[in-house]
Amino acid sequence: MFPSKLFAGAILAGICWLATAAPATERAPAARAEDDTFLLLREAARHDDAAKADVHSARLAHYDIPSYVDYYRLKPRLAQASSGEIRDFLHRYEGSAIADRMRNDWLLELGRRRDWVNFDQQLPLFVLADDLQVKCYALLSRATKGEQVADQARSLLLNPPAYGEGCAALIDNLAQQRQFSQEDLLVQLRLAGQTHATGPSRRTAALLGASETRSAQAVDVPALAMARGIGASRVEHEIYLVALGRMARTSLKLAAIALHRNAPKLSAQEQAIGWSNMALAASLSLAPEAYEYWRKANGAPLTREAMQWKTRIALRHGDWKLVRSSIEAMPARLANDATWTYWRARAMQAESGPQHAEALEMYRRIADQNSFYGQLAMEELGQLVSIPAPAPAPTPGELARVEANPGLQRALRFFGMRLRPEGTREWNWELRKFDERELLAAAELARRNEILDRMVNTSERTRSLFDYTQRFPAPHDDILHPTTRDLGLDKAWVYGLIRQESRFITDASSSVGASGLMQVMPSTGKYVARKIGLSDFVHSMLADLRTNIVLGANYLNMVLAATDGSQTLATAAYNAGPGRLRSWRKSLSEPMEGAIFAETIPFTETRVYVKNVMANATNYAALFENKPQSLKARLGQVSPRGSRETDLP
Repeated sequence: MFPSKLFAGAILAGICWLATAAPATERAPAARAEDDTFLLLREAARHDDAAKADVHSARLAHYDIPSYVDYYRLKPRLAQASSGEIRDFLHRYEGSAIADRMRNDWLLELGRRRDWVNFDQQLPLFVLADDLQVKCYALLSRATKGEQVADQARSLLLNPPAYGEGCAALIDNLAQQRQFSQEDLLVQLRLAGQTHATGPSRRTAALLGASETRSAQAVDVPALAMARGIGASRVEHEIYLVALGRMARTSLKLAAIALHRNAPKLSAQEQAIGWSNMALAASLSLAPEAYEYWRKANGAPLTREAMQWKTRIALRHGDWKLVRSSIEAMPARLANDATWTYWRARAMQAESGPQHAEALEMYRRIADQNSFYGQLAMEELGQLVSIPAPAPAPTPGELARVEANPGLQRALRFFGMRLRPEGTREWNWELRKFDERELLAAAELARRNEILDRMVNTSERTRSLFDYTQRFPAPHDDILHPTTRDLGLDKAWVYGLIRQESRFITDASSSVGASGLMQVMPSTGKYVARKIGLSDFVHSMLADLRTNIVLGANYLNMVLAATDGSQTLATAAYNAGPGRLRSWRKSLSEPMEGAIFAETIPFTETRVYVKNVMANATNYAALFENKPQSLKARLGQVSPRGSRETDLP
């Protein structure tokens, strides 16, 4: 991904809903007219325009996907529809992806109404059960019946920006019932501050009997909140400490002065909380003060985000004892994640030697995961990354059976209409029912229909049968091979980056204008075109596959040269921009292990991106060269600011 286009969901979530690689099936004029009407119906539903939805749906009485016609007709008036009408829809299409989507919508509406009779009846039938607000409403329903749900709520309520009405109502109810203590609410106040969630901060302050205005100022205008002083009560102190943490994101120096000045008015734990807020801000900017601030924060209650950054800063300083103790202080579910399983094992080895039995067992626990830390764990066990033997190809009968699957047929229709969200919903819904042979057959069906992102996703779901040509495809090699050869680029790395950027959706388009297979921004495309002598470049040329690959590969080559040939650094620069990468390199005082650098990248998107690209590249190299590969060697060591840095855009 090119600079100035960081956005959530680097792989697919930021891709415009129009993007697809599947060619539209040629349809008769009358059928195409119905498709156009269906698109109008969909758009009316997206804008909650019930009148237009009724008009368009009336023209689709014989449409070949009636479940979606009925869904888009009913969705805009869900709040006014009778229970009977909704139940009739669910009964007609029970077991389908769109019925589960409707049940999700209805559960949200029932929760908003506090209609717990119908909510409780429908909740066990919600198959995906992946909606945060529905989960909050489910706990709220139980709490209204007198059940103790505080423990489940504490585990669920971790991301205030996503709470919505359901989670806000749950917090309010638990506070009123005294299932949530003042300390629980203070945790929510800190979370709101850390995630810049002004609304949840105001609501939590009100529950604590504090000023909503001052709480909002602590998040949005911290200098003003701090100027008002720390107040007298514990809650006012906590609001001040939130403001301190927000101020530290802008000026560590001013925040540190304020904390030192007011320390006598704060309890020992409040001082520790203040330093933890400072430490988190310092960590996110890779400031040298972060390590010392975390030491001063000893004893402070930490959020999950703070726990992880405390560990990352310990990694950067080679403090393996602190790495281990920080991970062991994490909740079990977090500590058992592959990331922290790997680093905990490394810490054990650093303290007790490379043959530490418990560390080796931890590596074995994650080594079968074909991921960044799974690959690193394999190397710690003395194994390199290699390609498993391929499973027998799907038979004609297996392919015929998956091709006849009604849900996959609907998915292919939607992909052909450039309706990727609907196509992906239908496709993934059917995969839940498949065994591994059927998954490989479905992946092959996706390949034959040129829907490579679904091919990759489907093939990745197998655990004992493998086809790495599905998981790591290499399309457009007639363009990419000569381009990488002429530039001297590692083709495996370029494919690893493309797999992460666009999942091979050739006309992918991001919300900020990045285009194509390599997600080239217009400004960067113009810059590279000028550098390589492509004098007639215009923005629309980014849609051309060959041009997109040539411009993207040339820019990647420029970034690689500017980072002294480090694929790790160049990958980070391609995603976050060379300017940000330069500032991250400046934070280094000496060479650093590539894996530690990757884990301590301040931007979550870029951190995930770099790890995925480097793991992808290792798999591609093993596939192309037909021999085992080392991720550690590919990551290498990263050095402080080098001599070849340039002002690339």
